[in-house]
Amino acid sequence: MKHTHTYTQPTRRGRGPARRIGRSLALVLPVVLVLSGTLAVTSVNWSGTDPSESILAASDVSAQRTSPRAKARAPHELLRDKLLLELQEENPGVALTHLQQAVNGRPSLAKHCTSIARALGRAAVRAYGPTRAQSYARPVCDTSFATGVAALHG
Repeated sequence: MKHTHTYTQPTRRGRGPARRIGRSLALVLPVVLVLSGTLAVTSVNWSGTDPSESILAASDVSAQRTSPRAKARAPHELLRDKLLLELQEENPGVALTHLQQAVNGRPSLAKHCTSIARALGRAAVRAYGPTRAQSYARPVCDTSFATGVAALHG
């Protein structure tokens, strides 16, 4: 049995835009997947610690999007402002917990811990009164919070 039909190459005419789009996707899609995977991996907190560092990081990011003056602010000033806002929105206990977490996560902030805790103590007296503010006192930064409460109360 002889086959008389020979295979011929299809003409270029049959290949149309679908083939070009397919080739483009075959080249571009892996690059897009790798980049999006890399971005997803870098945005995850892999350290397993509390998100206290992300509090400071979020402050840094928001400062970068604002005025040039905000960029010049030191990390401890950003943290203090963030915690003072948190004290008013939540309570002094939450702010003190986040202060301790921030100092644990970023030891360079330890030298500013007492001044931040005193500022939180003074703000707590203004917001809650001296008796209620004192009830939130904790041994964060060598009881500087209590010193700040006593400074406005006494």
